[in-house]
Amino acid sequence: MQKEIEITIPPHKNDMENIKRFSASTLKINIDRIKTVRIVKRSIDARRSKAVYRLKLLVFVDEKAPKNDFSPEFIPLKKGEEVIIVGAGPAGLFAGIKALEEGIKPIIIDRGKDVKERRRDLAAINKEHIVNPESNYCFGEGGAGTYSDGKLYTRSKKRGDVRKVLETLVAFGADTDILADAHPHIGTNKLPQIIVTMREAIIANGGEVHFNTKLTDFVIEDNQIKGIVVNGDKTMNANRVILATGHSARDIYYLLDKKNIAIEFKSFAMGVRVEHPQSLIDSIQYKTADRGEFLPPSSYSLVCKTKERGIFSFCMCPGGIVAPCATSPGEVVTNGWSPSKRNNPYANSGIVTEVRESDVSDYSHAGALKGLKFQEKVEKKCWEAAGKTQAVPAQRLVDFMQDRKSIDLPDSSYIPGIVSVELKTVLPDFIIRNLKKAFLEFDRKMKGFMTNDAVLHAPESRTSSPLRIPRDRETFEHIEIKGLYPCAEGAGYAGGIVSAAMDGQKCVEKIVEFKTNTKKA
Repeated sequence: MQKEIEITIPPHKNDMENIKRFSASTLKINIDRIKTVRIVKRSIDARRSKAVYRLKLLVFVDEKAPKNDFSPEFIPLKKGEEVIIVGAGPAGLFAGIKALEEGIKPIIIDRGKDVKERRRDLAAINKEHIVNPESNYCFGEGGAGTYSDGKLYTRSKKRGDVRKVLETLVAFGADTDILADAHPHIGTNKLPQIIVTMREAIIANGGEVHFNTKLTDFVIEDNQIKGIVVNGDKTMNANRVILATGHSARDIYYLLDKKNIAIEFKSFAMGVRVEHPQSLIDSIQYKTADRGEFLPPSSYSLVCKTKERGIFSFCMCPGGIVAPCATSPGEVVTNGWSPSKRNNPYANSGIVTEVRESDVSDYSHAGALKGLKFQEKVEKKCWEAAGKTQAVPAQRLVDFMQDRKSIDLPDSSYIPGIVSVELKTVLPDFIIRNLKKAFLEFDRKMKGFMTNDAVLHAPESRTSSPLRIPRDRETFEHIEIKGLYPCAEGAGYAGGIVSAAMDGQKCVEKIVEFKTNTKKA
């Protein structure tokens, strides 16, 4: 017999022995009758004076629970059935897994390096301020998500099967906790090995994965994709290409524009990354700075709307690190990540506001690339202001609000270093204006958020793609080029690991669906 129940439990009793006891009490049965308890959903409720866990449970009474097996089921590859997937981020890897489930051979290429080799380039950014434009926090095996800590929360429920994505990650090594947690998270220290295991499975089951292989041109005849050119001189023939290059592959946008392949401006967001002491965020959220050993570092999600536009927190990283995410020399970009234990002394989050087409009218001559040009200018300006290194402009939060340069700066997790700069000199006026209004509102929602112990790092500029590669709603093919499937963040259709993964899966499903319908016709 299976029973689904909900219980509330103190943090210090959040272990399976106590969960069984609470379950038995709730069901009014002897604890010996409970054979297994599975946590279906777990969240923290900190609205009371003391935080508690809320658990949704599946309790197996007088019977053993069936064994969970989340391994993908691959079928033999069909002769001549293959697809080139450009990009080995979450969209590309999950598209590869889905292709194997459909008997299609995936050929995945990525401009960057594998996880192991990629680490050296990340060290070079942090320690030597050297940016490798082909291998960095954004480019390489696993994409930006590999070193952006594996946040798996998404609101994109309609885009695909969220549970399937999480189960697939568990099959390749993620902890089963991600199936239950309200805001699942893997951790930057664990995610790389999961990515490697996925790649090894793709190869073992007949797929191909090629690193240091950069898309440099498309081969198109009569508006039909016929292949791609890589590394400037090698042609790979294909009638189906999934373009999953991520939101920072600017050379792809320039290539599409050069070849007159339709692209269009898309609104995006820009702002700063704010870092607080984690103990301060804990004291605000848990009402105590000493959360103890049974509660995780607290997080927050903030949003407000001014008369002009919305401002919101983005990619909040409790116990995390602010990271350098430039993809080319001559620019600085910030992002954030957390290890699985989230045990660093800082909490950071992007605080960003919408950038609309009217905001980038000065770049109208660039057509659909106007938002990209706007991004580039801000990132270069910040780079110059901080000394033309990977250090970033920074300002204490209260100093920012009062328009004064910080005479000193607190410690920061940002390894390349921070430089005191008045952020109003490097960020557009409308961003500064809306950030100030938002910080006042955020301090009302989280009393104590406004403090000079918090430091702003600029810019947070790569929240999403500044343009869209338009595709047909039914087939997912590019609106002009048959066989070309714009996919996930780089195409402007997803945001984050899970939604990108689902979009990758969906592109393969559309390939299968379209081929099946063509055969029937």
